[in-house]
Amino acid sequence: MTNEIGFLRQVPAKDAVGTPASKYQLCEDGELVIGRDRNCQITLESIGHGMVSRRHAMIRPLTQGTLTRWEICDLNSANGTYINGKKLSGCQTLETGDRISLGLDGPEFIFESPVTPYQNQPGFRAPQTGNFAGSEKDALTLTQLFPIASTGKQLSQKAYLYPGIATVIVVVSMFVAVGNSAAFNLLLSAYLAGAAYYFIYQLCGKHKPWWVLLGSALATVLIVISPLLIGFILVFREILPGRLPTEGEAISFLPFLTRMFFGAGLMEELLKALPVLGAMLLGNWLKNPWRDRIGVWEPLDGILLGSASAVGFTLLETLGQYVPNVIQNVTLQAGAEAGQLVGLQLLIPRILGSAAGHMAYSGYLGYFIGLSALKPRKRWQILGVGYFSASALHALWNASGAASVLLLALVGVLSYAFLVAAILKARALSPNREQNFATRIFSEGRR
Repeated sequence: MTNEIGFLRQVPAKDAVGTPASKYQLCEDGELVIGRDRNCQITLESIGHGMVSRRHAMIRPLTQGTLTRWEICDLNSANGTYINGKKLSGCQTLETGDRISLGLDGPEFIFESPVTPYQNQPGFRAPQTGNFAGSEKDALTLTQLFPIASTGKQLSQKAYLYPGIATVIVVVSMFVAVGNSAAFNLLLSAYLAGAAYYFIYQLCGKHKPWWVLLGSALATVLIVISPLLIGFILVFREILPGRLPTEGEAISFLPFLTRMFFGAGLMEELLKALPVLGAMLLGNWLKNPWRDRIGVWEPLDGILLGSASAVGFTLLETLGQYVPNVIQNVTLQAGAEAGQLVGLQLLIPRILGSAAGHMAYSGYLGYFIGLSALKPRKRWQILGVGYFSASALHALWNASGAASVLLLALVGVLSYAFLVAAILKARALSPNREQNFATRIFSEGRR
């Protein structure tokens, strides 16, 4: 008698004649998930299996008297699961010889099982169905006592391990930096900016290599400290009516808003958009997989890169301009200790506020850059609407700060709402929405 209660035999693709069929034994005490997610028990490569969802279908054991039966369930896949040519709705008990297809023309598996009584199977262990005898309920395993021994990949992929590690490193580094205000401010601002960006990243729900995102932030920093900034200032603040008011200059709201539109909105949003546009152009020249990793092919790509660019700009502007100026002014009036305290108080809201400030404007413009990649025939119309609307939000925020705290708060909420609306629309428009982790989490929660 065979030890195999049941197994799946994968049918070789038509273009793989002569390739031996892969055979997967079903686990009698757990579920088996098929999909493109690397956490699945049967993982299919994305290349060549685009019709397969990240978590496409699940097979689990059932207890029917003394026999092992197997049930297959579709996991809300995009292209459906088919049993012997008929689309599966919900779950269905499998019979030996059933042909399972992931998508109508997707990869196929054949289910086989001797349907053997439990007690006749060597090494028998009954499936865990929730109906345990009293002794089994009281059983204590090593992994129950030491959970870390059984979590495996889930620990790093589903438990926010890496953000936790980053937090520990930053906290320890801040302890070391106590007494060195410049290092302490740098660590704190980098951590707060990273946390704000991570929130946006999770909302977008699309994987993008960390080094691409970091590259977008660093590229913006390099642009700001390069001679290119002088050209931007000349065009937007000298040639165009974007000259910033001098200290003590009285100016009404509308003229001030106009100056902010040209001198801050148009100038800074174009500057922060350069790395995003550069990534889009670079992606057109590269071949896969680098093309998809670096390029901007949809609105989610643009939002992620645009927000990352804003992080670099915010850090440089805050640490290189605003905080040092405040520390210097307050130190002259009230002493060094007061200056450092006020500088720290300014740093925290500026960095945290970037989610409703620079990240909101640049992420919003990034949406339009990505949308122009999806709809190239209307590229200039799309880019024009995005550029001017993002610049208008930016200018309104700057002008509101000098008018009313309440108006400033309303503009901040409006900017954040614009960004989140763009993210939600970008997720709906994404050609690869079934591969995005935000879509998968939503689908699993709905089930």
